[in-house]
Amino acid sequence: MSSDTTSPAAIKLAFTKMQAQGNDFIILNGLQTELPELTEQFVRTITERRYGIGCDQLLVLLPDSDADARLRIFNNDGSEAANCGNGLRCVGEILIQDTGKDQVSIALADRVVQAGRCENGVRIEMGAASVTDKTDAHIDVEIGNPHRVFFETVEDFPTDRNVEIVTGQVADHVYIDIIERGAGHTPACGSGACATAAAIWHAEAHIRPLVIEMPGGVVTVSGTPENLILEGSVNQTFSGFFSLPD
Repeated sequence: MSSDTTSPAAIKLAFTKMQAQGNDFIILNGLQTELPELTEQFVRTITERRYGIGCDQLLVLLPDSDADARLRIFNNDGSEAANCGNGLRCVGEILIQDTGKDQVSIALADRVVQAGRCENGVRIEMGAASVTDKTDAHIDVEIGNPHRVFFETVEDFPTDRNVEIVTGQVADHVYIDIIERGAGHTPACGSGACATAAAIWHAEAHIRPLVIEMPGGVVTVSGTPENLILEGSVNQTFSGFFSLPD
């Protein structure tokens, strides 16, 4: 008599992997499929680069009564984030493809942003940024999530916010490095690019478009502190199914 050695059935969860300037994301589309409970352990498992899929952030699209979708953002340490400019541009591209609309709306915890295509890729109207603190070395900026933009690295880096270090500036071209809360050193950060622009506008009392160059690539930030506009390329790298134990 033979025995059944078939392994237990697994639930296969559809995902899309995307990147923007090397900032990479797993996207789960809860508008199209049933999702598992988004526990800290689940987030850590799926985002782990050796045993999971691997990413900086997990992005989860959900239904929303006031927007085309609501977005939840999880760092790869399992913590939840409030904003992610590059991630918004990636899910904006997905929603534009799925809905056929020229412009889509995405709800975050404290704001609804608008996404559309542009010559450089995908454009997000990020909403308002506010300067909350200033020293000779740094400017703190709130853009749904907290940032500290350093012009001189003479202070310890905080652990309760994203950190951007301005490493150079030639006219309207700014070079930055990024340490992202919950994800560590990353090649790019869209909300960090916006925070950097807002900090420079504040420090120089001059609002104008800025090219923000990060280790992973370049974005453009324009608009005003009341509504920053982030533009840059996004790419889908692959899609597939992640097996969850039944």
